[in-house]
Amino acid sequence: MSNYKWNYVSVGGSTRVKISSGEDVRHLPELDKKLWTVLACPTTGLEIDSESLRLMDTDGNGKLRVTEVQEAAKWLCSVLKNPQTLFRQRAELKLDDIADETILSVAKEIVESKKSKVESEGEKLDKPELITLADVDAALEAIKIDEVPVPAAPIEADVMAAHKAKKEEYTAYYELDKLQKIGLAQIPEETVKPGMTEKKYQEMGAQIAAWEEAKKAAEEANAKALTDAKAKYMPLRKLLLLSRDYVLLLHNFVTLQDFYDLSDKLGIFQAGTLMIDQRACHLCLRVTEMAKHDVQAGLSGMFLVYCDCENQTLKQKMQIVAAVTMGEVKNLTIGKNAVFYDRQGREWDATVYKIIDNPISIRQAFWTPYRKFGNWVTELINKRAAEKEQKQFENVTAKVDEKSQQMPAATDAPAEKPQPQKAQAFDIAKFAGIFAAFGMAIGAIGTMLVSIAKGWVVLTWWQQILVILGLLLLISGPSMLIAFLKLRRRNLAPLLNANGWAVNADAIINVLFGATLTDQAKYPVLKLKDPFVKEGMPTWQKWLIAALVVVVVAAGAWLVYKFAYAV
Repeated sequence: MSNYKWNYVSVGGSTRVKISSGEDVRHLPELDKKLWTVLACPTTGLEIDSESLRLMDTDGNGKLRVTEVQEAAKWLCSVLKNPQTLFRQRAELKLDDIADETILSVAKEIVESKKSKVESEGEKLDKPELITLADVDAALEAIKIDEVPVPAAPIEADVMAAHKAKKEEYTAYYELDKLQKIGLAQIPEETVKPGMTEKKYQEMGAQIAAWEEAKKAAEEANAKALTDAKAKYMPLRKLLLLSRDYVLLLHNFVTLQDFYDLSDKLGIFQAGTLMIDQRACHLCLRVTEMAKHDVQAGLSGMFLVYCDCENQTLKQKMQIVAAVTMGEVKNLTIGKNAVFYDRQGREWDATVYKIIDNPISIRQAFWTPYRKFGNWVTELINKRAAEKEQKQFENVTAKVDEKSQQMPAATDAPAEKPQPQKAQAFDIAKFAGIFAAFGMAIGAIGTMLVSIAKGWVVLTWWQQILVILGLLLLISGPSMLIAFLKLRRRNLAPLLNANGWAVNADAIINVLFGATLTDQAKYPVLKLKDPFVKEGMPTWQKWLIAALVVVVVAAGAWLVYKFAYAV
């Protein structure tokens, strides 16, 4: 049990350990794994140098786990004099920051070489006490080794290529030739004969094989020599990479500090910004496995938009998911086009291919039943209109077919004059049942309206307002209640889990924080004249119409009142 005194912070609906000092890093191996926000994350597809993550992924399985992050902390604290320097988050170190003598000697060697080169050009090195990642990379590029010479090819390239291309064909021919000589096979006349004997062919194959083996040995020896020459620089390079990226990882691993930061910082899982429907959605993640998203994404409780993205310049495609946390959803539909901006500012054409519908706000949830009812009515009207149109079309075509079949064939005999048909008499008895049913329906509706009117007129004005509010609550209340519960439970963790993370705690996105993840278009107060909008009526006319509406409503209410009591 560690006696170290940790600092804590409430972030995203959970209490988390705050990593803010070099001493925190030094004691990180002592931190109980149950207190980590993340237990594992992938080493690729994130907005952090994947090489830094691979250097910490000691087992090379493509997943960075808590134990590996802790081992990295131990190593950093052993090679640095003070781990507080990690919080500079730069790929550079002062020579005096390095505690490991072996790494320090390599750093001094690079700095001295750089200093000599600069001074030979008549200039002076600006910061001779500083070693940077760029300095190490330049030193790696400048490495020269005594290469083992690669032997020259024993045969001309075109001959060698022909030999390789025809190897199976030549071998088959020679085998068939042997069988033909002892009378067990016959070579077809159309078979192309090799322009060499079997012995010559075998000798050529042996020469090529020996040369390829010697070439491979030379290349492997040169690669090993180059790797050995670079090996002494690798610990220093690792140190500089982690000096820049280790704290960034901790802020997204031990906690989700960068994600919840109200400044311009972003989590390493945030891929960029989706511009859609006059909104900028900042919570966008790459989709690595859609099958996992199908299982997990709905648990997030967020309104999610999945997009196919393509960048013609880069010749690349990817899929993203964006959380919409503000505004209305009526224009967000499958097939809608948008633009995605990645973290480097590059533009990607985006097309919506899937939507997970969850509440965005209480206000949007209030109107959801009416929007759904309106959509249902519209679809119903369209369906009935289409059915009626189809039925009319079928009736017309049927009549045309019937008339065409009744037309007499062309003959010399004069056609008989058609006799007019007598109109069928209207049979009142036939429709008596229909009239009776219609009357009963009208009576029932009238009785219901009278009952409603009687109940309404006995209420005082404030009771009538309460009834109206009650009806609205009855219709929109369930939707608002569900929205309230879901908005309190919106959670980033299922989306991260779908992308291969092992999230160890909730990452709640409440209403206030959610509002910061989506920006909506805002206009200043303007007085603009639209040339395509009809001029409005004068103010006095508007007041007059309003007064008339009030009089009509009052008269209607009085008539209903009188009618109700008369009945």
